[in-house]
Amino acid sequence: MKEREKVVRLAKLAEQAERYDDMVEFMKTLARMDVDMSAEERLLFSVGFKKTIGARRASWRILESLEQKVTAGEQPGVTINGYKKKVEDELRAVCNEVLSIIAIHCLPLANSGENVVFFYKMKGDYYRYLAEFSTGTEKKAATDQSLMAYQHAMVVSSSELSPVHQFRLGLALNFSVFFYEIMNSPERASQVAKQALDEATAEINSAGVEGYKDSMLMMQLLKENLALWTSELTGGETSKDDDVVMEG
Repeated sequence: MKEREKVVRLAKLAEQAERYDDMVEFMKTLARMDVDMSAEERLLFSVGFKKTIGARRASWRILESLEQKVTAGEQPGVTINGYKKKVEDELRAVCNEVLSIIAIHCLPLANSGENVVFFYKMKGDYYRYLAEFSTGTEKKAATDQSLMAYQHAMVVSSSELSPVHQFRLGLALNFSVFFYEIMNSPERASQVAKQALDEATAEINSAGVEGYKDSMLMMQLLKENLALWTSELTGGETSKDDDVVMEG
C-alpha cells in the first residue's frame, strides 16, 4: 500500500475511534509529503485540527466567563486565571503549528480554486482563533493576518467558485463571524452574510436546489446569524454575550 494511502486510512481509523490527537499526527505526516490534497484528505486534515482546537476554545470561553464573575485577587480567580493561561498556551501552540503547515506544505501545493479557497479560509480561521484570546500587539497582528487571509480567499472564491458552492458560503459565514466577534462590527458582519445569501439564493432560483445539501446548511447558518445581528442593530433584546453565533 502506498504510504499516502496508508496514512489516510490510519487517520480515518483514528477519527472513528475519536482519537483526534492521533488523527492530527497522521494528517501532519500527510501534509509534509508535500502533495496537493484531495477532497477527502483536506477534510480529514481540517476535521482533525478542528476537533483538537474546538475543545480548547470551549474551555477557554468557560474559564473567561468564570473569571469575570469572581473578584480580582481572590483565590478562585487566581486559580481560574492559571488554568486559562495554560489553555491559551495550548491554543497558541496548535494555531501556530496549523498555520506553519498551511504556509509551508498546503498553500504552495494548492493547484485548484477549491484548495486555494479552502486553505486561505483555514488560515483566516486559525488567526481568528488566536485573536480571540490574545491581547495588545499579538491580537492586532493575528487580526490583521486573519483579515488578509479571508480577503484573499473571498477574491479567489468570487472568480473560481459558484455563489452556491459550499466553500464560498462557508468562507462568507466565517468571515462574517470574524467581523462580528473580532472586529465588533455587526454592520459589516451583516453585509457579508447578506451578500452571500442574496447571491446564493439568486443562483439556486435559476438552477434549482438539487445537489446543494451542504450549501443549504451553510445558508441556514448564515440566516440564523444574520437574524441575530439584525436584531442587535435594530435595538432587539439580544446581546453579544448571550448570542450563540454559528460558524463553519
